[in-house]
Amino acid sequence: MKVIKIALQLSLLITIAPAFSADYLLHVGSLIDVEKLKVYKNQSVRISGNKIIALEKGFIEKLGSETLIDLKDKTLMPGLMDMHVHLSSEISKTSYSEKFFMSNSDFALRASVFAKKTLDAGFTTVRDLGDLAPGVVVSLRKAIDKGYIQGPRIYAAGKSIATTGGHADPTNGLHSGLMGDPGPKQGVINGPEDAMKAVRQRYKEGSDVIKLTVTGGVLSLAKSGSNPQFTQEELNAVVKAAKDYDFVVAVHAHGAEGMKRAVLAGVDSVEHGTYMTDEVMRLMKKKGTYYVPTITAGKWVAEKAAIEGYYPDIVQPKAAAIGPVIQSTFAKAYKKGVKIAFGTDAAVFPHGLNGREFKYMNEAGMPAIETIQSATLSTAKLLRIEETLGSIKVGKLADLVAVDGDPLTDLSLMENISFVMKDGVIFKQ
Repeated sequence: MKVIKIALQLSLLITIAPAFSADYLLHVGSLIDVEKLKVYKNQSVRISGNKIIALEKGFIEKLGSETLIDLKDKTLMPGLMDMHVHLSSEISKTSYSEKFFMSNSDFALRASVFAKKTLDAGFTTVRDLGDLAPGVVVSLRKAIDKGYIQGPRIYAAGKSIATTGGHADPTNGLHSGLMGDPGPKQGVINGPEDAMKAVRQRYKEGSDVIKLTVTGGVLSLAKSGSNPQFTQEELNAVVKAAKDYDFVVAVHAHGAEGMKRAVLAGVDSVEHGTYMTDEVMRLMKKKGTYYVPTITAGKWVAEKAAIEGYYPDIVQPKAAAIGPVIQSTFAKAYKKGVKIAFGTDAAVFPHGLNGREFKYMNEAGMPAIETIQSATLSTAKLLRIEETLGSIKVGKLADLVAVDGDPLTDLSLMENISFVMKDGVIFKQ
């Protein structure tokens, strides 16, 4: 019994102990260059601390105290990035009542599990676009940065900004006595001055990016899934304030009119984009706006909408109508040359399944290597961090993932990442 107890104590210590970077030499069978869209065979990658310090042809000998990592049967890529997750939640048949029974501490502890699942899935950086429990994801980001728990690098939006009754108004569907009148502090605005205050509140609370819900949504307890919900003046005010604070701005949008207003205002990315028109696509190309498609979420809600009672009655018809459309919209946008950044809306489906998006993008016409580029270099450019992340290059941070075999011939491999390094630390091997 004493031996078992010691073994359990050691196991717990390994699980919770902070990780430290070291010097590594990686022998890699195949390396994907997402900048040139090429694959290089038999490469050596040197890591010192948290940075890539050398890339060399062939399997070179290790120097001194370097630890050799044998990845000769694997394909190495930059750490993956998902531009649309919600780490504080996970939608299910029972999730709509959670806020009445779970405290912020409950949400935070569960979010730490979702963060670890996301990192194990190969996503070393994520953009969290809306916190169900105020302050949880910003605190989660801090805990990960300090090494208290394991998870991806997080760019957090905090509370999404909505309009009264709109998608992301936290009081939708409640008893009238519980609705109240949430304002900019709670992320609900009406008018340009409210819009600017809401952005400044997010800055005060420690957000990294701004998220707006400019149209109706699928899973909120409100009737419309696509109507415009911000005026042009409100959107202009949000973007103006966001640019003052150097925020990247993302907008949830299903309907074309809401998208058009957002793109004209100068937002950085459109999420979902279900009913995107040719006019909106032309505007996005002109403005350089990214499209984050979230096909996996669309597929998931369409499937669950067919199960009686899975979603509330007000949600079910929206899920059935909107979910199946996203993949075909992505196909059109890709062919038109709209810039694509990888994003899944993880939380609509279980965290850790983010890798499904690759095959869905490929099914819709994007070549396999470009799907990987969309989750690495393109996402880094959207977040404005391409100088430090997004490709395997000397001087960049050592965020690296690998799969067994060749993902360019079998994208299902992206759902089973076998090696994960973030910031020079190995988290999965």
